[in-house]
Amino acid sequence: MSFFKRLFGKAEKPMPREFTEQEHELDYEQKSKGLENVLGKMHDLVGHAIIPFAVGGAVDMYYFPNHIKGTGFATMELLEPDGTGPLPNRLGTYELVAFTKHDYNNSEDTQTPFNLIERKVCGFFTTIGFFSRQAVLNPNETCEVPNGEGEENTCLVFDLYQPDNKEFRIGERKHDLLLCLQVFRSEMEFSRSNGSEELFKKLKEAGHYPYSDLDRQPVA
Repeated sequence: MSFFKRLFGKAEKPMPREFTEQEHELDYEQKSKGLENVLGKMHDLVGHAIIPFAVGGAVDMYYFPNHIKGTGFATMELLEPDGTGPLPNRLGTYELVAFTKHDYNNSEDTQTPFNLIERKVCGFFTTIGFFSRQAVLNPNETCEVPNGEGEENTCLVFDLYQPDNKEFRIGERKHDLLLCLQVFRSEMEFSRSNGSEELFKKLKEAGHYPYSDLDRQPVA
């Protein structure tokens, strides 16, 4: 789906509901607990955006180094305290997750492998986060996220992330985690032709699922 250019049109947005500080605090506490139930204990440090996502900036980045090898990334700003946010897909509403095989590293060197993939993930999380309020994004679908002039689009495939059938819950509400899996263009085209499950099978056999690192050979 090459539809992200519509993000910046002039369509009017409904006025968001205002939540109290207490509602936000409770939501953060319950959402953190729900994410940790699936992804393990969250890292103490948060990658805060200079301009908040709520006013058009990037998403904050939350890190999970205790789940699988490497580091997990997650959003916590798509779902509002009342459970609204992204347009519901066939499973419901969700936050986003992605993974790298690189261990968490808060080095000031922006060119480390971890920092490079972390910024890449933040970029497509932010774009998808905005667009999730305008389009229904389902597991097993593919999309292309535009980058800067002269750069190739980022190719992604979505999947439901529910390891060991652990559900993502915020208090009593059930939500989902939508995996954003960065892949090579040839792999995205294979997914479109043969189905995403066939691509996931190949990635799992090669030990590349659910990671978004592209320092590997394509499987298709």
